[in-house]
Order: sequence, then C-alpha cells, then structure tokens
Amino acid sequence: MKAIRDMSTGELAAFICSHLKKYEIDVVLSGGSCVSIYSNNKYVSSDLDFVDNQYFIRGAKVRDALSEIGFYEENRYFKNSETDLLIEFPPGPLSVGEEAVKEVAILKYTTGELRIISPTDCVKDRLASYYHFDDRQCLEQAILVARDNKVDLAEVERWSSHEGKPDKFAEFKRLFEKRKT
Repeated sequence: MKAIRDMSTGELAAFICSHLKKYEIDVVLSGGSCVSIYSNNKYVSSDLDFVDNQYFIRGAKVRDALSEIGFYEENRYFKNSETDLLIEFPPGPLSVGEEAVKEVAILKYTTGELRIISPTDCVKDRLASYYHFDDRQCLEQAILVARDNKVDLAEVERWSSHEGKPDKFAEFKRLFEKRKT
C-alpha cells in the first residue's frame, strides 16, 4: 500500500472512503476537493468533505475507524501527520442548493473506490456558492470542472432556474464558452 504522504487527493479520498465502508460508513466526497480531482489539480483544496447521505454518522465510530489509519480528531477536522489535507464530515443530506444530489460517481484508484458527486453536480455545487454568496472563485472552479469533464449543461440550466438564478447561469455559460478551448 502506498504511504499516505505519497497519495494524490483522489487516492487519499478513495483510501478513506473504502476504509470507512468496511465499518458500514457510506460517505460521498463533495466540495472543493471534487474540483481538485475533476480539474487535475488546477484548483487545490485543503480538505476532503465527506457527506453521509443515508444515516447519521456516529462520531465515535468515525473516530475509531480513522484512528486505525493514523488520523486524529482536532476540533471538527481529522488530521494525519503525513498529509496537509484535512478531513471533515459536513452534515447531510447530500445536496446542491435546494436539491438532492442526483448522481454519485465511482472512481477507482489503486487505494480503493471513491464515491464522489458527479461532474454535473460538482458544477452545481460550485455555482450555488456563486449564486447565493457572489463567490467568483467558485464560478471559476465551476468553469474548470465543466471545461475538463462531461457536464450536462441543460441540467445545470434547469437547476439554475429552480434556484432562481437564470441570469447568473447565463454569465457562467458565457464565460464557459469563452474559455472552452
């Protein structure tokens, strides 16, 4: 097994996801680390956000499972001396804006299987921060993911209308088209 210090973001996330699954803790990776994975590290996140979409995660169960692979809890994060990436478990349900995540992708690494939101839902997740908090960095992240992955733009447009932000979707689409090449 590869040392944690030598793992990429995706490899570490897959390792953790697979390890937790052994303890019937089924989590899905969301947030900025998905952008890191889908953009081949053109954006780098500082943490791994795992959301349990079906059950309430018991803190002691997670703590015990992660301690087996060298992680310790500090405040709301889990840390390991071999990586700068922090692990966090934001509360569910797994959603983007006002809607549940529609698709969970499975990425396979030598370190395990990673359950991760789809590129389309990753774009929606980033756009939610842009739409509701005017976070332009998240707009740029959405463009990075859309540019490098198969994203259902019609679905993103439908979701954007549901979020009440068709004007901001139009800006996203304009910038995406301009930077597509």
